Amino acid sequence: MAEHNELGKSGEDYAYEYLLKKGFEILEKNWRHSKDEVDMIAMHNNYLVIIEVKTRSNLYFGEPQIFVNKRKQAYMIRAANAYIMKNDIHLETRFDIVSVILNGSRMSIKHIEDAFYPTL
Repeated sequence: MAEHNELGKSGEDYAYEYLLKKGFEILEKNWRHSKDEVDMIAMHNNYLVIIEVKTRSNLYFGEPQIFVNKRKQAYMIRAANAYIMKNDIHLETRFDIVSVILNGSRMSIKHIEDAFYPTL
């Protein structure tokens, strides 16, 4: 596995544990619909939560969450819509980003709730 893939996988593992400790019920990991993918789908406080995890080893190019651009948001929204339709879900939905910095043995996590809103 390429080094950046290993970093991403480690970040997702840390984010998963972090969200569990915050009371999230993780329904899916790496859920795919066509070419669209969502890192995690969870339930929390009667919300369906669509979660993107962004991991970096440093802040040289900025905070990881800034890399969830409009294109990535569109992929997440399409995947969320497919998941909601497939599972006949009738809950409010929000989009969160979990930003992970892994640098050697140091790790920090920032959870951004309602990171963006779907637009028409």
